Amino acid sequence: MLSELPSVNHLSLVITQAAAPAFLLGAVVGLISVLINRLERILDRSRTLNALDRSIAPDLKADLPRLERRAGLINGAIVFAISSGVTTILLMVVAFTFAFLGLAHERGVALLFILAVGLFGASLTQFLREVQMALQKIDLIS
Repeated sequence: MLSELPSVNHLSLVITQAAAPAFLLGAVVGLISVLINRLERILDRSRTLNALDRSIAPDLKADLPRLERRAGLINGAIVFAISSGVTTILLMVVAFTFAFLGLAHERGVALLFILAVGLFGASLTQFLREVQMALQKIDLIS
């Protein structure tokens, strides 16, 4: 199997290097929490508007298509954020496994890190688009 097991110092270094992306993972988890809360608010508002009588509040019901677009943007941001988190976990597993086995892994890990950060950036961009859309027209009902 393994001809020579890594030393304690080498294992400590490997664990340190593999755990460093945990900070990115923490940011991703925090963003996902914010996005889910935002999506829940949009859905609650949509349900409230759908429950209103159209003759009483026609202007408010006209906001439903915009809320649907906002929900779509948030949903896209959630998909990008979760993809970033999965990529970060894959990065950590690959980095630790290859370093533990003493194999070169720097380029592969660098590519996974670039992908994870890129997906995180895409998620933030979708979130920014949703926030801008939300601020274009101030919501009348909280």
